[in-house]
Amino acid sequence: MKVLVTDPIADAGLDVLREAGHEVETGYELEGADLLEAVSDAHGLIVRSGTEVTEEVLEAAEELIIVGRAGIGVDNIDIEAATDHGVIVANAPEGNVRAAAEHTVAMTFATARSIPQAHIRLKSGEWAKSDYLGAELDGKTLGIVGLGRVGQEVAKKLDSLGMDIVAFDPYISEERADRLGAELVEFEPCLERADFLTIHTPLTPETEGMIGAAELDLLEGGYLVNVGRGGIVQEDALAAKVEDGTLAGAALDVFAAEPLAEDSPLLEHDDVIVTPHLGASTEAAQENVAVSTAEQINAAFHEEPVANALNAPSIDESAFPRVEPYIDIAETAGKVAAQLLEGRIERVEVSYEGEITDEDLEFVTASALKGVFEPLEWQVNAVNAPQIAEDRGVEVTESKTRQAADFQSLISVTVGNGDDEVSVDGTLFAGEDPRIVRVDGYRVDAIPHGKMVVTRNTDEPGVIGLIGSVMGKHGVNIAGMFNARETIGGEALTVYNVDTQVPEEAKAELNEDDRILGVDYIILNGQS
Repeated sequence: MKVLVTDPIADAGLDVLREAGHEVETGYELEGADLLEAVSDAHGLIVRSGTEVTEEVLEAAEELIIVGRAGIGVDNIDIEAATDHGVIVANAPEGNVRAAAEHTVAMTFATARSIPQAHIRLKSGEWAKSDYLGAELDGKTLGIVGLGRVGQEVAKKLDSLGMDIVAFDPYISEERADRLGAELVEFEPCLERADFLTIHTPLTPETEGMIGAAELDLLEGGYLVNVGRGGIVQEDALAAKVEDGTLAGAALDVFAAEPLAEDSPLLEHDDVIVTPHLGASTEAAQENVAVSTAEQINAAFHEEPVANALNAPSIDESAFPRVEPYIDIAETAGKVAAQLLEGRIERVEVSYEGEITDEDLEFVTASALKGVFEPLEWQVNAVNAPQIAEDRGVEVTESKTRQAADFQSLISVTVGNGDDEVSVDGTLFAGEDPRIVRVDGYRVDAIPHGKMVVTRNTDEPGVIGLIGSVMGKHGVNIAGMFNARETIGGEALTVYNVDTQVPEEAKAELNEDDRILGVDYIILNGQS
C-alpha cells in the first residue's frame, strides 16, 4: 500500500508505516495539480494543517482508503466529501494531552511570577527585582472550565501543588470529579471563586465568546490562562480588563485568529503573556500523534476498527443496511434527551425492544452516546463517545428485550443525574421513517429534524393558542406539532417542529405565564 505524507510528521510515524511494508512517499507543500497527481494512486494520506483535503482532492484519489490527520483539528478536511467517497477520516486527539496540560501549568507559573517580563528586563540590562511581587499557587483556588482529558490532567498536576480545584463541566459526574480532587460548581461560581482560571472546553457555537467582560468581572483580581481553543475568550474584553486592573494577568497560547495580528490589544500590556500556539509543540507529543496516525492507517488497510475514525462505523458490512436507520434515531434520541435534562449528565441508559435486539447493537449504543455528548466534545463520534463517557465518569448501561408492546423495534435513551432523568423513545415507521414516539412517557409523534420546541404546560383551553401566538409574534413558524397529556386537566407535553431559531425573548415571554411549566429549544442536525 502507498501512503502519501504531505505535511511533516515525526520519523517515528513514518517508521511504523515502513515496518508494516508500506511505501511511504513524502511531498511537503504540495498543492494544485501537483497534489492531485501525487494522491491519485495513494491508499493512505497523512496531513497536518497545511494540506487542504478538498472534494477535488478526494475525487482525484481513486485508491484512497483513509486520511489521517496527525493532530486534532480537521477543519482542512472535507469530511462530508470523504464520507461520500468512502474514505475514512481519522485524527489523533490524545497524543498531545500531556503536552497541553504541561504548557498550561507552565503558563500558570509564568503569569503568577511574571517570569517573561522579568526575563526581558534583565536581558535588557535592568535589575528590576522590586517591581515583581508574585503569587504563590499553594493554597490558591484553581478554576477549570472543561474537565475533559486535558482539564483532568491539569487538575491532577495543580492539585499536587496544593491548589484547591473547582471546575465547571455539566457533562462529568461528581464521583469522577471527586477522584480528581475537584469540586464541581456552576459556571459563575467557578469564576467567582477562582484565583487562577484555565480553559479546556472545545470551541462550539455555545462556547464561542462565552467569557466576556461580565464574566471577567467575576474573576476580579485573578489570572486567566487559555491553552485550549481560541475564540472562547473575548480578546478585546480581556485586554481591557487587564489594562484597568480588574485582572492581575493573563496567559494565552491560542487566539480567535492565528497568527495573532500585530495590532492585537493583547500585545499592548506587559501583564498579558502570549505564546504562538505551542501547546502540542513537544517532541513526545509530535511522536505520539505521528505514531497514532500511522497505526490507524495500518488498521484501515487491514479492515480493522480505526480508533479515532470520525466518519466510519465499526460494524459488520452485511448487518449495516439493517442497523443503519437505527443509528440515526439513536443519535437523535440522545441529542434530544441531553438537551432536555437540566444539569450535568451522570448516567445514560440505552434500551432496546423488539426485532432490533437480534442485531449487534454496540455501534447503535455508541451513536446514542454521540448524540448525548455532541454539544460538549469537539468532533465527538460513535467511536470515541464511549471513551468520553468513561473519561467523564458517566455510567452507561444497555438493556434489551425481544418483546415490544407497540412497535416492531424501539430504542429508548434515558439520561439522568441524581433523582432527575429524561427519557426519549424513537422508532422507524415502515422500516425507514424516523419518529420520536415518547418523551418522558408522553406519547408523541414527532419528526426528529432541524429545530424543535418542547413545552410542558397545564392542560387547559387557550394554552396551545398562547404558544402559537407568542411564536408567531417573534417570527417563529411552526411546521408541525403533537400534543400529549396523561389526564384531562393535568399536565401536558407538546412537541413543535419549527423552521427558525426560537429567540430567548419568546421563551421568556412564555415562561411568564403560570400555565407554562417549561420551554426547551432543541437543536438537531448541527443547526442553530
